[in-house]
Amino acid sequence: MPDLFPNGPVLMPQVAAPGEAQALAKRNILLLQGLMGPLFRRLGQALHRDGYGVHKVNFNGGDRLFWRLPNGVDYRGSLADWPEALQLLLADRQITDVVLFGDCRPVHMAAIAVCRDLHVPVHVFEEGYIRPDWVTLELGGVNGHSTLPRDPAWYRAEAAALPPAPEHHPVPSSFRRRAAEGLLYNAADVLTRSHYPYWENHRPWHPLVEGMGWMRRLMRHKAAAVRSQEVLASLETRGQPYMLFPLQLDSDAQIRLHSSFAGIADALRMVIASFAASAPPGLRLVVKEHPLDNGVRDWRLETAALAALHGVADRVDYLESGDIVPVAQRSKGMVTINSTSGTLALALDVPVIALGQAVYDIEGITFQGRLDDFWRDPGKPDAETFAAFRRVLIDRCLVAGGFFSEEALAKVTEGVIARLEAASPLRTAAIGHKGTSRAWKGILARD
Repeated sequence: MPDLFPNGPVLMPQVAAPGEAQALAKRNILLLQGLMGPLFRRLGQALHRDGYGVHKVNFNGGDRLFWRLPNGVDYRGSLADWPEALQLLLADRQITDVVLFGDCRPVHMAAIAVCRDLHVPVHVFEEGYIRPDWVTLELGGVNGHSTLPRDPAWYRAEAAALPPAPEHHPVPSSFRRRAAEGLLYNAADVLTRSHYPYWENHRPWHPLVEGMGWMRRLMRHKAAAVRSQEVLASLETRGQPYMLFPLQLDSDAQIRLHSSFAGIADALRMVIASFAASAPPGLRLVVKEHPLDNGVRDWRLETAALAALHGVADRVDYLESGDIVPVAQRSKGMVTINSTSGTLALALDVPVIALGQAVYDIEGITFQGRLDDFWRDPGKPDAETFAAFRRVLIDRCLVAGGFFSEEALAKVTEGVIARLEAASPLRTAAIGHKGTSRAWKGILARD
């Protein structure tokens, strides 16, 4: 495709489908960045099928690789120019709704601010507040940016007015698929950097570094599974009580923006130090690796080094893989920053302490005291309050499904369509006007 605007910030349209009747669209949806994989392509196909106008902004080659549908736009400008370019794109395409994955990426934070000023609703995808087999789709923001209250009485009152939750079924998920999609995305990003000269990844590593990490994890997958089975067998043989600390992704902006930690290493240091100083002598700590960790850092070795430093090497175990449900179910409590693993533990009636901002960090649901005290007396979550909280989440901002199998993606896309159909647009008037296209092209071609 020829580069129409080679010298300045560019929104470069891809070819639209012949005869596409955008004027007939019930609403015009703009997709920004999604997950590394085909989620947004599947969603775009489903939206188009149901009569929506569908548009997509690609910020790098990975985005474009997994889109491959009409009405894609390559944004080749800087982050500083992005808000103005987005305003013009919203007007030119008469966008009524914006959909994105993760509200803490720089391009998304800027987009949400623009949309707020223009009263364009933003629907934010994230990993499900409740696990497994749920996906979050919340209006305006998620986690620390969520508008959900922290009042337990409000949830009990809201839930009382709702019908029973619909029947929920598990969906398959594949680590190998996730790893392969990550490798493909990062390779496409690296190979097209010249086409997107201003692109800066929101993740803390260069794509080549992350790609090598995924390769390392894939190569060590079998050995990690064997070590994990040995740890599980040892826990069962000993029969000692333990608490669980599931790690989050080091690239997760929810940690940097919605907690006091700069990253997982900071949290790991604090948790192990607190455990060493305050946990009863007979208690163990199990650190669980995130199933989607890219392998750039060796958390197993770092955990072992910290445990040795604090004199608790014989009481700290590390799990590299395996189903978290039975491990959480047998634990005496879970320590988390703001992971959705917290709601999984709460559903199992396991006490939880959240060290960062989390939508479920509510009095009566999570432990509200200090971590040093949690080891000895974690209490118990109030089952009635948590059940009410869960029912309200399902009604307001959860979609059944997942990201890493065809069945899971199909379930998510159909659930998102149903939620969009049920939602009333926050505005009905188009923001476009005569001359918008000319102004848009002029500003985008400017040096």
